Amino acid sequence: MTPLHYLALLERKPGAIDFARPLESWKLPDCFAILRRRLEADLGHRGTREYIKVLRLLENSTVPSLSRAVEEALAIGATGSDAIALILFHHAERPVGLFSLDGHPHLKSVVIDPPDLSAYATLTNEALTSQGAAS
Repeated sequence: MTPLHYLALLERKPGAIDFARPLESWKLPDCFAILRRRLEADLGHRGTREYIKVLRLLENSTVPSLSRAVEEALAIGATGSDAIALILFHHAERPVGLFSLDGHPHLKSVVIDPPDLSAYATLTNEALTSQGAAS
């Protein structure tokens, strides 16, 4: 059992992390220990709080996916919890699939006119003209 329920309390009292019984038997990949050492070396006591914020990402993620994000963050030197959350979110994104007309034969007869881009061309020409006049 993972001690996720305990992490919110630790975030308020980060000094208790080394003495927290629920964490004693929790085995995390080595990258987490490296992250903690780096955060604490860079930020002091605030680094412990930042490390706990990273652990709290496990509330909505798995250990393997978070450890992959932590390893990537360590590799690029972006070790803050926000950066790791962004990497984690990026890994979780699913590409949008193309809409297939298979099974929708009634939509094959729909024709959409191409967009009129002349207004955009007018705007870009005006912008170029005003830049030339300003020079």
